[in-house]
Amino acid sequence: MNLIADLLDLILPEHCAGCGAAPVLLCDACALPLQGPARPARTAFEGLPPPWTVTAYEGPLRAILAAYKEHGRTALAVPLGAALATAVQAALTPHHLSSPNTPGAHLGHDPPSLVWVPSRRGATRRRGHDTLRGLADVAAQRLRTAGVPVTPVDALRQRVRVADQAALTAAERTANLEGALDVTPHAELAGRTVVLVDDVVTTGASLTEAARALREAGADLLGTATIAATPRRRGSSKRGGARAGWFW
Repeated sequence: MNLIADLLDLILPEHCAGCGAAPVLLCDACALPLQGPARPARTAFEGLPPPWTVTAYEGPLRAILAAYKEHGRTALAVPLGAALATAVQAALTPHHLSSPNTPGAHLGHDPPSLVWVPSRRGATRRRGHDTLRGLADVAAQRLRTAGVPVTPVDALRQRVRVADQAALTAAERTANLEGALDVTPHAELAGRTVVLVDDVVTTGASLTEAARALREAGADLLGTATIAATPRRRGSSKRGGARAGWFW
């Protein structure tokens, strides 16, 4: 975290978190990609449902997520959480018992649980807030308002220390996270339907490890949802037998 930049953010008038130009939280141009429909990203890992996602992790969205996660602009949870809600609703649609246009129709008698991939404990302490929990809470509120009952559940925790994923290859991310997560003692997920959420999917390693922990606890994983997916550039190489990234 850049202390000088954070102090300037407090002193100077707020500007768009994406482009820094307009004197608003998020200008119309930077907000537009978050308002599109969800579509499935293509997965590089067997056993993981293709995540539904709304936009590509590039351009202004990188700055928007950094402002929310690292620079304390927590009001961004509203537009980001709304985008996550779009992806979650798309993940739930194939499981509706009636028309997908019928709000609230879902498998089973209990509302699906919305479970997020936990951040590293050190990152949460440094940021002063649980970024994914904030997004999941906004998404759940949006969905309930639209007649789609979901319940956010703080169900996953890190059981071992893991390294920062940012500079790791796909194979290194998988090795770094293997066996890293388990379900918290208070979470009763056996037999419950779950949608797993994260902010960005890059290689799928975090979602794959979280899905493993949920299934071992007896949860019925309906799908996965993210705000954005990292685009796979033409000519990118394969590492460790998995694609280097995600693409539409």
